[in-house]
Amino acid sequence: MRALCFDGGVVLRQVAAPIAGHGEATIDVRLAGICGTDLEITRGYKDYRGILGHEMVGTVRHCPSAPQWEGRRVTAEINLTCGACPACRAARPKHCERRQVLGILDRPGCFAEQVVVPVANLHAVPDGVPDDHAVFTEPLAAAFEVLESAPMSPQSRVAVIGDGKLGLLVVLALRARGIGCVAVGRHPHKLARVAGPGIDTTDPHSMGPAPFDVIVEATGSAEGLALALQHIRPRGTVVLKSTYQGSVPLDATRVVVDEIRLVGSRCGPFDVALAALANGEVDPSPLIDARYRLADGEAAIAHAARRGVLKVLLEGSR
Repeated sequence: MRALCFDGGVVLRQVAAPIAGHGEATIDVRLAGICGTDLEITRGYKDYRGILGHEMVGTVRHCPSAPQWEGRRVTAEINLTCGACPACRAARPKHCERRQVLGILDRPGCFAEQVVVPVANLHAVPDGVPDDHAVFTEPLAAAFEVLESAPMSPQSRVAVIGDGKLGLLVVLALRARGIGCVAVGRHPHKLARVAGPGIDTTDPHSMGPAPFDVIVEATGSAEGLALALQHIRPRGTVVLKSTYQGSVPLDATRVVVDEIRLVGSRCGPFDVALAALANGEVDPSPLIDARYRLADGEAAIAHAARRGVLKVLLEGSR
């Protein structure tokens, strides 16, 4: 099969098609999304080598241990866990000691014609959710996880720093739960895609003097973190939502004196994301900037890496 791989550079290759073992399913990939983490991998993040990609929707081709899944349209959770380590036994599977992650850590990803994942990771896509929406399930689930990471209500003063793909999805997730926010970014044309009732938009230099109860930092940059710490109230919560390449400076004295909570937030609930897509609470289609065939995957990665570009999709089999 064809697969988009990274081995010091991004290249489309012919590789052996994967074979599902017991408890696994082979999926024909219909559509995949290029994420900021995929781009970070091409810059050295996690030292990953292999097939890229972890956001996808597809059709189950073969599932020997659970044939009822065959022919169904699905998406899949990206963390593959052992189920036996202390973290798994304590119901913290995202922190499994032997965790693999599709296209990120020790497991081939979905930028390919087919991918194999455990049956336990499958989620059926509701019939009314088009592929263009379903492909956002994984990042939208991560966006909804913000609501588990930091207590907030419609009365909370909330800001989301970063107008990239994940930051804008966080804004959409908050709005779906009736929580207004200030979306902060450098690109008015991107902020305009999520503007609406309850959502104010501004640039990083115009956040005003009033502090925020919760700030979601979604730039993955030292500047974004510094801005969040500048504008959070004492005993407020800063949620770190992006992966950071390398280290960033931290005003630890400010964190201690003002008793600021710094919370890391990663993957989230697929069922919540799929429900929000199915009932129309979230429409991620305005975030799509381009789509490419898998055969043109190298150009797709280059396009996604351009400054200001949001979601780029890769079309697989249909």
